[in-house]
Formats: sequence, structure tokens, C-alpha cells
Amino acid sequence: MSDFWSRRRQAVEAEERAAREAEAGAADAEALRAEQAELDDLPDAEILARLNLPDPDGVVSGDDVSVFLRRIVPQHIRNRALRALWRSNPVLANLDGLNDYDGDFTGDGLNGAPLRTSYEVGRGLAAHVRKLAQADSDEKNQENVPQDQTEIELADDPANVESSTSEDGARQDVSAPVEPSRRMRFTFEEDRET
Repeated sequence: MSDFWSRRRQAVEAEERAAREAEAGAADAEALRAEQAELDDLPDAEILARLNLPDPDGVVSGDDVSVFLRRIVPQHIRNRALRALWRSNPVLANLDGLNDYDGDFTGDGLNGAPLRTSYEVGRGLAAHVRKLAQADSDEKNQENVPQDQTEIELADDPANVESSTSEDGARQDVSAPVEPSRRMRFTFEEDRET
């Protein structure tokens, strides 16, 4: 039973400590905001004197710039110090071209013209896939069926024969090539076993 109360007492003390720390953090943040608001009205020379900072434009490679990274330092002074550091150090100043995000993805290389692609929303590269499938099926059809047999089948098939009338009114049979119909065949496991 005493173990329960000792754990409860420790939890209450931890809650009180967290509440005190939160109040202190809020008070520090409020003081920091007030001091930053006061610094915003001052010129840069007075801000540097008040915060005891060196000239941010005089920063060279090897100098400690952590003094400019404190929370109290205004953003524009911090940026001036970092720019001076980057200009002074060739490793930081020169891009090596190995950055993945340096590419131009705006499409300006097209001179304002829209990008033409075979991509279709919801279908992907459907036209390209259809063209490849058609070429593949054409090759298979030409390999499997001899040329003479195709002409005989087309001539014998009554669906391929159309009747038309000539100028003198006589009926003529005209053969028109019609693609053979393709049907899908499904095989089920039950059919295979028997």
C-alpha cells in the first residue's frame, strides 16, 4: 500500500515541477519577445553594441558565428553574418553541382509551350502499350498463318462477301477483307481435371 502512495507522491511532484518549468518558459518567451520588440526599433549599430556582437559583415572563415545564432539576435543581422561567412569560405560559397534539387523542373526549357506526352490520366502510357500490343499480335498472326490459307479462308467466309449492284443493275459479289473475330477462352481448374 505504501508503494502506491510513494508513486503517487512522485507523480504529483513531477506534475508540479513540469508546471513550474512551463510557467518559467512562458515568462522567458515573453521577456524574449519584449526584448526583440525593443531591438527592432533600434538601428543595427546600436543592436550590435547592446548585444556585444562584432560586425556581421566582417566575419571570415574560421570565426565563431554561434554568437549570431542566439535567439535574441534579429534575423536580418543573423543573415548578414551567415552571408559573410559563406562568401569567405570557398567550400560554402561554390556549388559543386551535385545537389539533387538543383534541376530546373519548371518547364522553361519548352519556351512556354505545353509538354506533350503519351501519358493518359488513369491509363498511364496507354497509347504506347496499345501500339506495342498491336505490333506483337500482328507479328504472331503473320508467323502462324500462311498467306495462301488466309486468302482462301477470307474468300470462303460468307461474312466477307458483300453484294453490290453495278451501274447496269446486275448484282456483283465483292470480297472485302474483314478481320477474324477474336474470342477469349477461359479454362478453369475443374475443366482441366476431367
